[in-house]
Amino acid sequence: MARFRLTFRRLKLHAVNPWKLSRTQPSRSAEVVICELTDDAGNIGRGEAAPVARYEESADTVEQFLSRVEPQNLGDDPWMISAQLDSIAPGNSAAKGAIEVAFWDWFGKVNQKTVCQLLGLNFKERTHRTSFTIGIDSSEVIRSKVIEAEEYPILKIKVGSADDAHNLAALRAAAPDKIVRADANEAWAAKEEALKHIEALALDGRIEFVEQPMPANTPDKDWIWLKERSPLPIFADESYHDAADVERTAECFNGVNVKLVKTAGISGAFKALQAARRAGLKTMLGCMLETSVLISAAAQLAELCDYLDLDGNLLIANDPFRGVTADGGILSFENAAEPFGIRVSAK
Repeated sequence: MARFRLTFRRLKLHAVNPWKLSRTQPSRSAEVVICELTDDAGNIGRGEAAPVARYEESADTVEQFLSRVEPQNLGDDPWMISAQLDSIAPGNSAAKGAIEVAFWDWFGKVNQKTVCQLLGLNFKERTHRTSFTIGIDSSEVIRSKVIEAEEYPILKIKVGSADDAHNLAALRAAAPDKIVRADANEAWAAKEEALKHIEALALDGRIEFVEQPMPANTPDKDWIWLKERSPLPIFADESYHDAADVERTAECFNGVNVKLVKTAGISGAFKALQAARRAGLKTMLGCMLETSVLISAAAQLAELCDYLDLDGNLLIANDPFRGVTADGGILSFENAAEPFGIRVSAK
């Protein structure tokens, strides 16, 4: 059985542009925690926690959880890591995911396989395409951001402000024909309000779907009402954490947005995507502001997805790692420095 040394450090990420959602104030930074598992032979597995206040996590809570982990108790089976970590404390999904991703990375390296291969999946080079996200801002800044994102054929726009119509018009002034996805981040409190806004978005004609139009605690009957009437598919983000949520989600939504920070890592995301697919839901992988560590880990699961929103590393100015690239929005590991594990290394 391998014995590990666990180390971790906090990293402040700087956003290229101010970052704002419907429920947050503008921000230029985010804190993540990078962790490393090193075995006695010097093999290193690297993971990342991108904690979200919405789920009651922060860099402080991540470090507190990681300080409680006894790495020698992790064992050798990556599918069993989650159970080991759950025994420490409930919740803490981002923190648990950092350890779990690091273990998968290490396991792939020592077995000379990519994580994708270990999962029985096939990452097809230059076939998986991510969207590029435009945060809430003034119409003038929205237009400037869209021009800067010219190389990306699919955009995601954050909605839920009083200026949604003006912001979408500004986007269209710069990119009249691009496919667009909308993300409300729980912005609209009532089903009638949500429907009104979705109907307005649908008039654009090239918006694919809307993420999380209402709060996650909205009664099922209201979600079902909205799903039946919405002119656009609705996707669950804050309402879909892991595979345990799939039965309710299938009733209330058309698709799901899976994130490693919600599923406590790769194993949970794999199960959440498989469960959603079996239930007939469309699937997407999403992210937070993250480095290439977590983005490259999520990209291992691309084959299970209808859509990808893996742009967190594209939205920051100080990514210290090299992993999956997204030139023109097309994901590729061709220039990744390490051929095994999650295929990411320090620059």
